Amino acid sequence: MKSTQPDKRGHFGPYGGIFVPETLMEPLRELERVYQTARKDPAFKKELDYYLREYVGRPSPLWFAQRMTEQLGPKIYLKREDLNHTGAHKINNVIGQALLAKRLGKTRLIAETGAGQHGVATATAAALFGMECVVYMGKVDMERQMLNVFRMESLGAKVVAVTAGQQTLKEAINEAMRDWVSNLRGTHYVLGTAFGPHPYPMIVRDFQSVIGIEARKQILKAEGRLPDAIVACVGGGSNAIGIFSSFIKDKSVRLIGVEAGGLGIEPGKHAARFAGGKVGVLQGTKSYVLQDDDGQILLTHSVSAGLDYASVGPEHAFLHDSGRAEYTYIEDADAINGFDKLAQWEGILPALESSHAIAWVIQNAKQFSKDDIVIINVSGRGDKDVQQIAEWKKEQTKNKE
Repeated sequence: MKSTQPDKRGHFGPYGGIFVPETLMEPLRELERVYQTARKDPAFKKELDYYLREYVGRPSPLWFAQRMTEQLGPKIYLKREDLNHTGAHKINNVIGQALLAKRLGKTRLIAETGAGQHGVATATAAALFGMECVVYMGKVDMERQMLNVFRMESLGAKVVAVTAGQQTLKEAINEAMRDWVSNLRGTHYVLGTAFGPHPYPMIVRDFQSVIGIEARKQILKAEGRLPDAIVACVGGGSNAIGIFSSFIKDKSVRLIGVEAGGLGIEPGKHAARFAGGKVGVLQGTKSYVLQDDDGQILLTHSVSAGLDYASVGPEHAFLHDSGRAEYTYIEDADAINGFDKLAQWEGILPALESSHAIAWVIQNAKQFSKDDIVIINVSGRGDKDVQQIAEWKKEQTKNKE
């Protein structure tokens, strides 16, 4: 397997690239220049490591899930990104990008958010570093993630409701990019996932690679060998590419990405790009996109706001086509079962996003022997989702009556 570093034009194989208005070309080039300098600067790495350790609380534990193991068979470990400050993996990338923004001389951070965790992380970093913050969020997502809206506003951010289109993550990204075009001089766009125009997929992957670096060291210490499989949910793909990145060259380790199957693989009822998408260009990059025969973007659905997106990061598209990573999907009802099972077996409430990965392991445990080791990336905690899950269960009970 070749390295998945992008080429000079930001391509992972045929995917990625820069498909943006001319106005954004120079800001993207400037961001890449500053990042390439920063990543080689020991002072930058020292500062980033300081904040990840002392503020975020890294390293996050690799928890041996004994009761889950007893129930399912293979030896299961959980990478506990839910224990990070703000409750998800998103803070790893945001702290890094906020430090880049300081190097760029920017005083204002903007972000998009779906489930709200990236918005909370961006608002947190803005408060930490004394920056202005605006977060764009689809109106539908705001309604199902009211707790995170309150958290962002409490942190001093302005949360802007996006009412165009489906009123979810895709539209929030559109509005954030419009803001960036209009306010380039003092604003940095903290893109939250391994998507968008180059250099964002590379930058986000690198800042999230701390997950995989830690997991590799931790499993070698605990078991003396590498895992047989790593399982992570995939929306845009940052938590998955973060943990996959340290194992890509280890062909003995299966890399399994789990998308949102929603209500089933029918147009408009899911967000499983590899199951129902075609190659196309969306929001600055080339990847798999849920689109019709005319290239119009299809509606998406997932019980999880963080996975409800019409495209996927270009590095995942490359890993899919090369066969190095496997991509599958889990439907809404099974994801909620995954939430319940982890809560009852391990006393851990996972985010609905992470619940998709958990559900896949529950459904496919028989693929593994009792001597196999499986790591699940628990990308976030489920506090934000409990009200939505309660309402979903109430609706299911009502429908059965």
